[in-house]
Amino acid sequence: MNILDIIAKKRDKKILTRQEIQYFIDSYVKEEITDYQASALIMAIYINGMTDEEIKDFTLAMAYSGEVLDLSMFGENVVDKHSTGGVGDKITLILMPIIASLGIPVAKMSGRGLGFTGGTIDKLESIPGYETNQSIEKFIKNVENIGISLSCANLNLAPADKKIYALRDTISCVDNIPLIASSIMSKKIASGANKIVLEVTVGSGAFMKTIEKAEELANLMIRIGNLVGKETICVLTNMNEPIGYSIGNTLEVIEVVEALRGYMEHDVRDIVLELGSQMIKLSGNGEDIEVNKNKILQNINNGRAYNKFIELVSNQGGDIQFIQNTEKLKLAKYKIPVCSEKEGYVNSINVEKLGKISCYLGAGRLKKEDEIDNEVGIIVKKKVGDKINLNEDFAYVYANNLKLGNKAVEQIKECYNITKEKTKKLKSILGIIK
Repeated sequence: MNILDIIAKKRDKKILTRQEIQYFIDSYVKEEITDYQASALIMAIYINGMTDEEIKDFTLAMAYSGEVLDLSMFGENVVDKHSTGGVGDKITLILMPIIASLGIPVAKMSGRGLGFTGGTIDKLESIPGYETNQSIEKFIKNVENIGISLSCANLNLAPADKKIYALRDTISCVDNIPLIASSIMSKKIASGANKIVLEVTVGSGAFMKTIEKAEELANLMIRIGNLVGKETICVLTNMNEPIGYSIGNTLEVIEVVEALRGYMEHDVRDIVLELGSQMIKLSGNGEDIEVNKNKILQNINNGRAYNKFIELVSNQGGDIQFIQNTEKLKLAKYKIPVCSEKEGYVNSINVEKLGKISCYLGAGRLKKEDEIDNEVGIIVKKKVGDKINLNEDFAYVYANNLKLGNKAVEQIKECYNITKEKTKKLKSILGIIK
C-alpha cells in the first residue's frame, strides 16, 4: 500500500477502503507522508467527496490517532456540547456551569479561535490566573471534585485532525462538509462523551452561510454519530447577528458573568435554554424539554450557576475577585463610540466582517501563531430590527491602537444596513435535527 495509489484512487472518484484511510492517517501522523502528498489527497476529497462509510472510517481513524478519554466513571450518559463557531459566541462559558450546577458532570475540551470565530480557551485565558493547560489526570480529577472542568484540547487528542485541519487551512479546503463533519466528530469521539449536542451556526458570521448547508452538515454529523454509537442532536442557531452584545475576550467574559447573574440577552437566553435542555435530556435527567428549561432558569435565579462558575475559575487557578467584580478586568485604552449617520431600522448586519474587524483590533487570530489582545473588541448596542436614531451611538470600539480603533469605527458603519422600513427581529433557534 502506498500514498500515490491512494491519491490516484480518490482522484479518479473511487471509494477508499478502511485500510487505505487508516494507512493515510497513521502515516501522516508519523510524518511518513509529506504535506504535499497529504494536500493532494485532501484536495481530491474536497473535489470528489466521500461516502458515509468513508467519512465514518476517516473520522474514527482521526479520533483514535492519539489518546481517547475514558469518561465512563461519570456514568452511562456523558454529554458533550460543540459549536461550529461564530462571532461573539460565549455560550459554552455560560451553559457549562449551569449544567454542572444541576449535578451533570461537565468534562469539556475546547479550542482557540482562528479567523473571525472566537475561541472558548482564549476567553478563559483572559481571566487572570486561569489554567487551561492540564494533564488528563488533572482534568478528570477536577470533574470528580467539583463536577466541571473547561480545558484546552491540547492533550494528545485526535492529533491527525490537528495536522489535517492546519493543512486544509493552507490549501483553501476548510469549507467542505465531509471534512468539517469528520473533524468535529473525531474530536468529540476522542473527548470521551457518548452523547453529543451540536450547535450548528448559520448565516453571515458562520462557516455555514445557508440553512440548506447547515442542515446538510447536521444530518451528516448525526449519521456519523449513529454509525459510531454516539447519540447526536443538532440545534441550528442564527449567526446573522452577533451572539449577545460583546465581541472580544475580556468583554465576553464580562457578559458571561452578567448572564450567569441573570442579566441575559434574549438571543443568548434562547440558545442557552435550547442547548441546555437537550443536554439534560440526553444525560437522562429529564425527558420534558420545557421542564428542563425551567430547571436551567431556576439555577440561574438562585445563584447556583454563578457560584459554579466561581468554583470552576477558582479550581483552575483563576483569581475570582475579577469575576466577583468585573470592573477590575483590564480593558483597552481607547473606548470609541460608533455614531449613526442616518436614522432608521437595522435591516441586516455583516457579521463576518464584524468578526474580522475584531481580529484586526487584536481580539482574534489571522494566523495560528498570532498573539491575542484580550483587552480589545466591540460592543454592539443595536441588532436586526432595532431602531437607530440620527447621531446615536450604536456600538463601541475598544482599541489599544487609536489609528486602528478609528479605522474600525468607519468599517463598523459599513457593516450595518439601515433602512426606513422596520425589519422583524431574528429568531435565534432555526431548527432541531435528530
